[in-house]
Amino acid sequence: MNIQFSLDASTQPLLAILVNEDNINAVLSEDCFSEHLLGWASDADFTGKDGSSVTFPSAALKVAGSVKSVILVGGTDERTAAGSVGYIAKEKGFTGVSLFNFSNTEVAVAQCIIGNYRYEPYKKDSKASLESITLVTEDNAGAAARGVTVANARNFSRDLVNAPADDIYPESLADAAMGLASDNVTVEVWGVEKLESENMVGTLAVGRGSSRPPRFIQLHYTPTNKDENTKKVVLVGKGITFDAGGLSLKPSAGMLTMRCDMGGSAVVMGVFHALQALQPNIEVYGLIGAAENMCAADSFKLGDILTYRNGKTVEIHNTDAEGRLVLADCLCIGSKLGADYMIDFATLTGACIVAVGEHYNAIFSNESELIEALENSADAVGERVWQLPLPDLYKKKLKGTWGDLKNVGGRSAGSITAALFLSEFVSDTKWAHVDIAGPAFLDGKFEHFHAGATGTMVETVLDMLSK
Repeated sequence: MNIQFSLDASTQPLLAILVNEDNINAVLSEDCFSEHLLGWASDADFTGKDGSSVTFPSAALKVAGSVKSVILVGGTDERTAAGSVGYIAKEKGFTGVSLFNFSNTEVAVAQCIIGNYRYEPYKKDSKASLESITLVTEDNAGAAARGVTVANARNFSRDLVNAPADDIYPESLADAAMGLASDNVTVEVWGVEKLESENMVGTLAVGRGSSRPPRFIQLHYTPTNKDENTKKVVLVGKGITFDAGGLSLKPSAGMLTMRCDMGGSAVVMGVFHALQALQPNIEVYGLIGAAENMCAADSFKLGDILTYRNGKTVEIHNTDAEGRLVLADCLCIGSKLGADYMIDFATLTGACIVAVGEHYNAIFSNESELIEALENSADAVGERVWQLPLPDLYKKKLKGTWGDLKNVGGRSAGSITAALFLSEFVSDTKWAHVDIAGPAFLDGKFEHFHAGATGTMVETVLDMLSK
């Protein structure tokens, strides 16, 4: 993406002007515009209300220059407004846009690129994407570069989730992770033999039914100026690259979009996509268990009992509750890394969508400082999180008959019992679980996000790591 700065608002084919109900008259009366623009806005009943927009031809301007169309976007939230500009630019096929009256360069650049995103490698009739953004303001190249980095990280995460399961499977996901290696990032991948020697029983069990064997992926970012005071965090991602449900087979409709079940791993990889450029002074591990949950002669079975590396035994009561089995392996490893805190991300339960809807990420933790940090960073970058309880009261729902635990706790409190299950594999580490089942993948347009993957929580985590 070519980012430019200019005090001339007429250099791109699309000009986007941000106004609100309090400043619309003042902004549109500036010397670089004309009375036509303000009059046309009035005739269109456009007042700058939050979430509103209207498009006019360049004839509304005093000096049109290269401008073909003018978009007025309303509201005080620059994040959503810039995203809307990017979204509209894609719909209309514009390759260049000028952003006028946007004060936060990093946010404006990032969200314009994010709004412009579409997953289109298999479409022949796609419209042009943005190639150039001009900020009509003084030069702030550092902020613009950060915006591009954040947007590219989030869109990289979206590409991984949107890709068909025939493109993204455990081995190819590991290959994508290997592509993130850099001066500060190392990547290690375990195949089946190593998984067996390391007793990664959940990952092996879930992956047994697929012809594509599972993988464990470990990414490690080491800051250039690491010293004894450098904090260390662990990010864990569920990487079920396709979930057919195993022997507890999903119905066809419920299986259609199950390529998105590796959304948690995409959060982790999206974050690592940005670390080399952003250079936060914090050590970061990324742990991903990757498997396909298929139905075959060798699939793991109901009634099987798995013995984990921490000694816990788990009865399998539903093979479609597989993500927690893979995450349990990763959490056991993460607990031994001596981290200041550990967070896992997973499209874990449909019950979470029932509880908080499709636009909230549910967070579970008994660590108040970690919950506060997640909430503050999510609020800062415009993402939505909601804390749900993690009570010992419901642990009895997971009590096994033949083993220590069952892998499901029944219909009620399904997202809570899933989180409680995960907690059994965390030791001596502050930990939070984030269920991204709702926001990770959209059925249709929402705000400035197109249908499909959103890259939810990538920006939140990057904000946390920067503090």
